[in-house]
Amino acid sequence: MIGYIKGTIEGTFQDSVLIENQGMGYKIFTSGKVLDELAGTHRQVKFFTYLHVREDELSLFGFPTTDELDTFKLLIGVNGIGPKAALSILSVLSVRDLSLAVLSQDTKAISKANGVGAKGASRIIMELKDKMKMDDWFEDGNYSDMDLGTDSPGRGKTDKVKDIVLALVSLGYSELEALKAIKQIPDAERMETEELLKAALKKMF
Repeated sequence: MIGYIKGTIEGTFQDSVLIENQGMGYKIFTSGKVLDELAGTHRQVKFFTYLHVREDELSLFGFPTTDELDTFKLLIGVNGIGPKAALSILSVLSVRDLSLAVLSQDTKAISKANGVGAKGASRIIMELKDKMKMDDWFEDGNYSDMDLGTDSPGRGKTDKVKDIVLALVSLGYSELEALKAIKQIPDAERMETEELLKAALKKMF
């Protein structure tokens, strides 16, 4: 089992990257997001890999982070979702956006991926909803760049975010749309909850 490969990028292609390591070139299939980031570069990288075994083929799939790899493994564990469909999903949604789409049952966001229809998106949500927790989104580490301050003693920045997300969801927006709107607001740390909610609503239009 190959845990990871570290080497120099020798080329990027439509669905894969070629990494040279000690005189050998490894073709690693990865997402469009990763390929866009690496295109035209010739640098040292480290890819965490998964070896997909079929009767007539051995294929390496890999990502720069373990979070991406773990999410890829979750996706291919869903009935009817193969490696290509999983890569397609991770090409249009980041790991966080995918987890939020699953938790908010946003089939439209997931079905934007090529080869993944509404039925496939619904199946992904049904099979992964218990494996992804909303609380993981609100850990301090996930919002280290977004200090929302406090409204009262004992209430932290994640409480404020949760309140605003719930308010926006009650108005018909998805949790994914709500969090993206909040992240776009400058000077959020100086706003009270009501003011921040109004600012988030403006970002929705």
